[in-house]
Amino acid sequence: MPIPKELALTPDELDELMLTTWNMRIATIGPGTRINLTPLWFGWAGGKIYTYCRGQKVENLRRNPVCTVLVDRNERFPELQGAMFQGTGRVLEDAVAEAADPHLEEVRWQMGKKYAGGHGEPTEPRRNDATARGRNWRWVVVTPERIVTWDNFKLPSLRRSRQTGA
Repeated sequence: MPIPKELALTPDELDELMLTTWNMRIATIGPGTRINLTPLWFGWAGGKIYTYCRGQKVENLRRNPVCTVLVDRNERFPELQGAMFQGTGRVLEDAVAEAADPHLEEVRWQMGKKYAGGHGEPTEPRRNDATARGRNWRWVVVTPERIVTWDNFKLPSLRRSRQTGA
């Protein structure tokens, strides 16, 4: 059963979720038919999801660009908010591809601010200077083809109970 439209995030709510939530999970198709599911830090610009990663995810996307990304928050059902993005992941293979991407520079600064201090480094925002290196360290850009969002705070039964104080 599809999620009712009245529970969907508005575009502004989706932007807020994507710009403030720290972790996403990306599912790619591994060797054979296995699903590889990995949490990653990410950026959001131009309606696309950006991440800098390495290893099996990069190999998987080179072989098959189909992927799904989940960004969600909260634990209890009445408070769940999230977005699922089904689309394709493109690996930016070198500095030329990175420079050609219209939103990567914005994402570099966004992630530098969002994750400042995340690993004990200085807390002042700075540009994420990561670039293609070695065999598998790469920026990946996920272009959504289908987006499903939800905000369980909008469930009618919850609105009624909050209004009545129950």
